[in-house]
Amino acid sequence: MRTVSHILLTDKGRVVSREQLPPGFLETATQQALKQAGNIQRYAQTIGEQRIFYVIHRVNMRGRSGYLLSYMWDSYRREMVRILFQRLVLYILPAMLLIWIPSLWLAKYLSRPLVSMEKHVKRIAEKDWYEPVRLDRKDEIGQLARSIESMRKQLIRKDEAQQALLQNVSHDLKTPVMVIRSYAQSIGDGIFPKGDLPATIKVIDEESARLEKRIANLLYLTKLEYLSSRKPVREPIDLKEKVETTVDRLRLRRPELEWSFNLIPAEIKGDPEQWDVALENLYTNQLRYAAKQIGTSISRQSQDGKSYYIMRIWNDGPPIEQKVINNLFREFQKGSQGEFGLGLVIVHRIISLHRAEIWAENEDGGVSFYIRIPADD
Repeated sequence: MRTVSHILLTDKGRVVSREQLPPGFLETATQQALKQAGNIQRYAQTIGEQRIFYVIHRVNMRGRSGYLLSYMWDSYRREMVRILFQRLVLYILPAMLLIWIPSLWLAKYLSRPLVSMEKHVKRIAEKDWYEPVRLDRKDEIGQLARSIESMRKQLIRKDEAQQALLQNVSHDLKTPVMVIRSYAQSIGDGIFPKGDLPATIKVIDEESARLEKRIANLLYLTKLEYLSSRKPVREPIDLKEKVETTVDRLRLRRPELEWSFNLIPAEIKGDPEQWDVALENLYTNQLRYAAKQIGTSISRQSQDGKSYYIMRIWNDGPPIEQKVINNLFREFQKGSQGEFGLGLVIVHRIISLHRAEIWAENEDGGVSFYIRIPADD
């Protein structure tokens, strides 16, 4: 199909062409050519229901001046659009059919495990978490399934630990409440279980203090859970000064103990109030089990290009049973004597919030607690 046709016009208005064109158009085009100032000019006319586009170019015809008229009907543009559309449809439809079948398979391959995991997550949200998430895949969906399964196991352990907490707390709080109540009733009846009124009231006061401490630990543990999701406090802390202040405050509880120190200056970043609680709980634990001595040291070490402060707190008490030492800082665990406490759990939570580590080891002549703290240079 010819897209552009040409005719020649002489400088005297004669038309040299075999093309059949409307006379009116040729007359108009000739007049436009003769009046044209430039060498090239573009024009357009409407002839009937069609539109024609043309260009008149001044040329040299064997030494004489003439014009080349190049034209194209608008119908060609519409025909070109129609042909292009047909060809696009011809090529796209088979391509879509070829893509459609593997797309269906791929959609099912991707959506089936996701739907299954969605059901598992909904059941986990409703605490129906005893059915494991099984998906044998090595891709990202498989990794997601393994993460959900890990979360499910952690939630089960957390739930079991919380159930144990409720049982232990209820038992641990029940004892001082029963003592306080029975002694108060005895006093009301004029009976003094400890022989006289001051001694009996002293027992009530001791049990009240014990009850208050247990409740305070529970509330502080809840506070730490809340703070774990907030921006941490990062204030400069003189660790050496913190240790000395804590020991001075607690050493009178057992004045017969021998204390030793090997401390270097150590400045860390963190929450001063939390470190007060952590150190007090650690040294209270040392006071409970030490026979004659408690020692503390702070040193600095480097590992994998990072610098750390290593704090060691040692006592010459009895060794910790292996089954106990492995779970010493785990939530809601009983101690070696079957006692329930939250002191070391609180210490572990505080240390973790400061991106540090704590562990205990049985050593010759006693037990050592180690804390590794990143040094902020």
